[in-house]
Amino acid sequence: MNNLTPEQVITYLRRLGIKAPGPPTLATLNALHVAHQQRLPFENLDIHLGRPIILNLSEIAGKVLNSGRGGYCYELNTLFAALLRSLGYGVELLSARVMGPTGTPGPEFDHLALRVTSPEFSGAYLVDVGFGDAFLEPLPLQNGFTRQQGQKILRLEQHGERWTYLEDRGEGVQPQYDFTLTPRQLDEFKEMNHWQQTAPESHFTQNRICSIATLTGRISLSGNRLITTEHGVRYEQTLNDNEIDDVLNQSFGVVTFL
Repeated sequence: MNNLTPEQVITYLRRLGIKAPGPPTLATLNALHVAHQQRLPFENLDIHLGRPIILNLSEIAGKVLNSGRGGYCYELNTLFAALLRSLGYGVELLSARVMGPTGTPGPEFDHLALRVTSPEFSGAYLVDVGFGDAFLEPLPLQNGFTRQQGQKILRLEQHGERWTYLEDRGEGVQPQYDFTLTPRQLDEFKEMNHWQQTAPESHFTQNRICSIATLTGRISLSGNRLITTEHGVRYEQTLNDNEIDDVLNQSFGVVTFL
């Protein structure tokens, strides 16, 4: 199943706070992309609750659309791809390699991103609602494209068949991940999805994460630290165990026992 049912589309759009969007225009894609990051949290809570994350569109739709949850890249971008296809966009899954602290790329299928096209706009766009604090609106797949977003500069570079997504947060340009435009199938990500949620080396097993964009910045739970950024100013507080569930529910709309 590559598309959502009409009922699932309605539920999805309701979660995003968007009415029937009409033709698959760039303006609609931008609105969906921003709303997704402001309404559906990037989170890995199931890993720390001992629940397996299964790469199956039906399973993901049930979790996110029916249980008020978010997810990580494999879940969020898979579901968003299905929504976009259902709305008339052309979508391909892309394999990306996330850059480590030293700038060394991780393995293939380390991250799932999307290439999106439409008869309503020229060219293709990089779409990604599953990389935490990244780009709010899709990026045109143009070598050297640069955009200012708040306190940081976003950039795309092409070197041969590989593309790199980079950010400059005031400390120099840092590559975030690289990718090719080779279309992939969801099954190809299953091995890395298993590794991400089970390997001690995976940063998803090392720390609980829940993060969502806001109108003025971002709010994130990292372990037991609640981090709020407003207009580039960062605030941080430490939570006790009894406060975490309340914060997840009130700040992110997540009920962990669902």
